[in-house]
This record gives sequence, C-alpha cells and structure tokens, in this order.
Amino acid sequence: MTAPVPADVLSRLKAVLGEGGWSIDPDRLAPKLIEWRDRWVGTTPFLALPKTTADVSAVVGICAEAGVAITPQGGNTGLVGGQIPMGEILLSTERLNAIRDIDAFDDVVVAEAGVTLAAVHEAALAKRRRFPLGLASEGSATVGGVVSTNAGGTAVLRYGTTRDLVLGLEAVLPNGEVWNGLKRLRKDNTGYDLKQLLIGAEGTLGVVTAASLKLFPILASRATAIAAVDSPEVAIELLVRAKETAGGAVEAFELMGRRGVEFVLKNIANQRDPLAEVHPWYVLVEFASGEPGAAEAAMERLLAKGLEDGLIRDAAIAQSEAQAQAFWSVRENQSPGQKPEGATWKHDVSVPVSQVARFIAEATAAMEAFAPGCRITAFGHVGDGNIHYDVIRPDGGDDALHSAKRTEGSRMVHDIAAALGGSISAEHGLGSMKTEEARRYKSATEVAALSAIRQSLDPKRIMNPRVLF
Repeated sequence: MTAPVPADVLSRLKAVLGEGGWSIDPDRLAPKLIEWRDRWVGTTPFLALPKTTADVSAVVGICAEAGVAITPQGGNTGLVGGQIPMGEILLSTERLNAIRDIDAFDDVVVAEAGVTLAAVHEAALAKRRRFPLGLASEGSATVGGVVSTNAGGTAVLRYGTTRDLVLGLEAVLPNGEVWNGLKRLRKDNTGYDLKQLLIGAEGTLGVVTAASLKLFPILASRATAIAAVDSPEVAIELLVRAKETAGGAVEAFELMGRRGVEFVLKNIANQRDPLAEVHPWYVLVEFASGEPGAAEAAMERLLAKGLEDGLIRDAAIAQSEAQAQAFWSVRENQSPGQKPEGATWKHDVSVPVSQVARFIAEATAAMEAFAPGCRITAFGHVGDGNIHYDVIRPDGGDDALHSAKRTEGSRMVHDIAAALGGSISAEHGLGSMKTEEARRYKSATEVAALSAIRQSLDPKRIMNPRVLF
C-alpha cells in the first residue's frame, strides 16, 4: 500500500482535469478496482480520466512533482494484477478513444490508448485492411494495454507480438513530458529505440497515449479446421507438417486438452463439441492466403495426409464463417470455462516449440504428485511455444486449501519451464503477481541493467511502483 495522497495534490488534479475528468464515486471506481478473476481487489483515492495527451501530461507532472504514485489502466483485462492500484492514483485511458488517422498507403492506423482492439479491427476493415492482433478480450482490451503488456494473441506465429506491430508511440514520460514518437517508418536506424522500451514496460516508464500500428491486406482465402490427435507430441509433428504444407500461410496453431473443452461445454452457453467423438487432444489450425482457394486446398492436403498417416484421428474443416467462429469460441472460452470450477493456479509459460510436449508431461507428473486429484488443463498457442497451464482444485475440493499451495506449486511449474529454456511469462507480463518471482530466473547483471533504465527515467519510482525492477 502506498502513502496517502496529499489533499493539495488532489485539488490540483481536479482543477486540471475539469468536470467529467475525475471521480471519487465508489460505484464508478468499483469495476476498475477488481481483476476479472477476483484475485486482486485494489484501492485508490482518485480516478483520473484524462481526455487528451495534454491532460495526461498535467496529471503525471503534478504527481511527479509531489512524488505521488500512479497506476495506469486500460481495459482492465490484465491477468497479473499490474493494472490494479493499491492506494495509488488510478489513471484510466478510457476517454483517450479516438482513431486519429488511418492510411491505406502507409498501411498504418494511429489510435489513442483507450481505443479497444475491436474498434481498431473495425477501422481497418473499413479501409479494406487488417490489424492481425486478436485476443479473446478484444472488445475491452485497449491499445495502451496491449502495447504496455506486449500482448501476443492467436496470430503470433505469422505476425509476431505487439512489439512487431508497432511503428511508433506517443507517451507521457514519468516527469510529465510528452514524447511524440508517432512515426510511420518501417526503417529508422538512429540509435536506441525508445518505443521498444515502452512496449512491454507495463506502464513503468510512462503512459502510452497513442500508437501507430501496422496494417496488412485482407487475404483472399482462409481455412479453419479442428483436428483430433493423441498427444502433444503428435500435435508438434502436425505443426511441422502444416508449415511444410502451407509455408507462410499458417496463421494459428492452437492446442487444447479434452478437459478444457469439457469445461467450455459445461459452463459456457451455446457451445458444441467440435467433433462427433471424444478425443484427448485437439488442434485448431488456421491458414490464410492471398491466392483464392489456396488456403482451403492446403488445409485439405494437410488433413488428408495426416489422416492417412495416422497422425490425425478425426478432423473438420469449417464450412462457413459461423462454423469457424464456433471452433474459435471453444478455444477462446478455455479460461472462462474454467472459472466456475474453483480455485486455479494459472501459468502463462513459454518454451521452445520442440519442448512443449516435454513441458506438459513433466509439469503434469509433478502437479499430480504434489496436489493429488487436481484437474489440469493445458491449452494455448503451441505454434509459438506459449502454453497456458492451469491447475484446478480437485472436483468438490476446498478452494482455500488449494489456493494455499499455489506459490509452491507454481514455482515447480515455472522451474520446469525455465529448465527447458523457457519463460515464466509468455504474454501476460509480470505485474504484481510475478515481479519478485522473476528475479529467480534473471541474472543479477540483467536485473541491474533493467533497474538502471527505470531509475534513469523514473527516479522517484512513481509509475506503477509495485511492478517490474
């Protein structure tokens, strides 16, 4: 918990933000102070609602002068607690919601931090372009949030993470100064890249207020399929074949275990089993191509050969956009489907793709020995090595008892990922959940360098002070 905010600072903030630019109403604050899994519940004396970059600059400048801490927040979809204030000023970007420009020649959209990912998609489609970053939470996740956490999503295999999709940024630095780096350049080899420092910094090096984002053509053909396989090892072999069959046309390759599919069918309305029979593992594959019919033809070749060789037990190709969305709904509802099942230890790890099957096997053996009766779901972006590995309390078990073992159990999972050359956070960031734990996996040299960067930009440590190094 941070120190109380002086009354004169609150008065100055109210004055610069004006009517509608702030709130202390408990009902207005309440939804911004709780994380969607109910794991973190925060407090704040003041909600700042800036409308412009100048407003953000004024707020940060006042707080910097007084040494008052700030927690920035976008759509509050984060999963590691970094967006939940614990006594700090809460700065929401929700009113920074303008699409400033969109240009089909430069293939760029300039969007303010509070614009939702869904709104960026709509704006791009209006220009017959596509922004490829896709998340299950895209209706509420915002540009500032996905930039600050370097969000991944379902198309990393082809387009990379947010870090690969940002051309330029505008941000308010921790001293209140505005850095206008909203370039549209694909090449700029002029020294340190400040935007890359801000991407993934979780609000610790400044408040992102706008971003220039890359757009791409809408491709002429797309094929989506679900295939049943016997194991993660087989899934990885099928991934290799998918790349060989479709080349750069592989957009997504997602893995789901049967238990996670069953939770979706049980707990989420209007869901259907993707295949007629039950199988232990499923992969959701999507190809897209600029050549009409090419994606569909490649998918048919992949599945036919996989069935012939015994890699695939059953498969279905979506015959309509609605069916493709239904397949994706099973994948995107993996986490919501778990929620009613009780206390869960969630892990967002990455390992080299070649080690995915080994990680799942070793982690599962360790968890079943450590927490007998636990229910494990493993799913995620196997095409880029990112597995969401979740350990749910035994059916009918006690939430409190399971939660009490979370720290020790999660360390075991993270140790296994690290031993395989992996990371304890693939796409969710560190937040307040993993910041201290991350020190176990980083060298003293790296931590010192990261701390020095932060100290140089935020010597008073007012920006999201509980997060990162």
